[in-house]
Amino acid sequence: MVSESKKVTVIGGGITGLTAAYYLQKAAQEKKLPLEVTLIESSPRLGGKIQTIRKDGFIIERGPDSYLARKKSATRLAENVGIADQLVSNATGQSYVLVNERLYPIPGGSVMGIPTQVFPFVVTGLFSFTGKLRAAFDFLLPRSKPQKDQALGPFLRRRFGDEVVENLVEPLLSGIYAGDIDQMSLMATFPQFYTIEQKYRSLILGMKKTTPNSSQKPAGGQKKGGFLTFRHGLETLVEAVESQLIKSSVLKGTRVVKIEKEEDQYRLLLHNGEALRTDSVVLATPHGVVPDMLPQYDFYSPLKDMKSTSVATIAMAFPSEAIEQDIDGTGFVVSRNSDFTITACTWTHKKWPHTTPKGKVLLRCYVGRAGDETVVDLSDSELEKIVLEDLNKTMNISMKPDFTIVTRWKNAMPQYAVGHIERMEKIKQSTQKELPGLFLAGSSYEGLGVPDCIDQGEEAVEKVLAFLGMNGK
Repeated sequence: MVSESKKVTVIGGGITGLTAAYYLQKAAQEKKLPLEVTLIESSPRLGGKIQTIRKDGFIIERGPDSYLARKKSATRLAENVGIADQLVSNATGQSYVLVNERLYPIPGGSVMGIPTQVFPFVVTGLFSFTGKLRAAFDFLLPRSKPQKDQALGPFLRRRFGDEVVENLVEPLLSGIYAGDIDQMSLMATFPQFYTIEQKYRSLILGMKKTTPNSSQKPAGGQKKGGFLTFRHGLETLVEAVESQLIKSSVLKGTRVVKIEKEEDQYRLLLHNGEALRTDSVVLATPHGVVPDMLPQYDFYSPLKDMKSTSVATIAMAFPSEAIEQDIDGTGFVVSRNSDFTITACTWTHKKWPHTTPKGKVLLRCYVGRAGDETVVDLSDSELEKIVLEDLNKTMNISMKPDFTIVTRWKNAMPQYAVGHIERMEKIKQSTQKELPGLFLAGSSYEGLGVPDCIDQGEEAVEKVLAFLGMNGK
């Protein structure tokens, strides 16, 4: 039993740090632990990339717009802070991939671009006969030789050939990470592909056996979407969690310049010259700033070499009559084979009807990916012009938008290159040895989706309580 009061400092107020601070304070209150928790955030607000704009009846996301419903930690957090009744599922509808200036429906039975039904792939015009024949080699090829890690792109090309990967799989998968699949770590991004191939040999047959049948509609109801958000935007979750924190425990606009180990505690030097002492630290910042705060430890140097991609989102609101040639669907992704600057477009008013007033249309487009990031630095007006030109290649838009909101995320998408898991494990082992009580968590390490970050925040709480000897209380 621990009777002496202990201090924990969470550095970084994105969803990972918010989660850690919330659950630490919750544990302290419910279990009456002698624990003082402080959350430090360098910017004036909490939530990181989760930002919602509510304007003229529109709900517009600057960052992520939802999370995967099957990943339960985000819903669990919503339940804990009392807003689960505000959750909304996405409307289901046809999604497309744009190849060579033309929109093709994504074939039915496609799971992240991998076919689980043969017929829709046979009849689609998305691939040539030769491309389809090459993809069928997946049924015949042996499983790959066991290895610790490999690049995602070559692994998939070996199974399906270039055409299927470039026209369908790559636009879907690289969109999640804004990355280059020929550099991305298979084991850090989609390890299930490797596991399934090793077990079933054929990736198509393995995905078919392991993927639930999502084509069945519930009795008497509409097929339910696989994503969730909140009625008034994803930032509702941030606001609800923040409202539960002890106000005096949150330091916004405060930057930690350096972290020093002093006997059994840590000394945090702040940008204003002040210093805080703490018994444990959860470091939930972007990976690039970790070596700056801990320059005396060489084992963090690999984080300096870890790349991040810059992206931008362009949200545009229109009157419904501005769209003269509409498309029946919820959005599309863009193949690199197409002469387009945008990488994807969501017809938000169709995917999330609650976000858009009646008689209005909301389109949200994305630009920037690995190897093509300079576009992010263009002016707002230039980006609007480029996006409208791209959209008018597939749909006729007769009016200028009522308003446009451009959001730039500079160096915001961590890239999990081959060997990522092994590198992170070495860093965490060295941290545990040299800096006991300091824990890394966040999108740079073990997944960058909202639930992945929340998972890491929860895990950090367990580690902190175990380190302080409070987990058994």
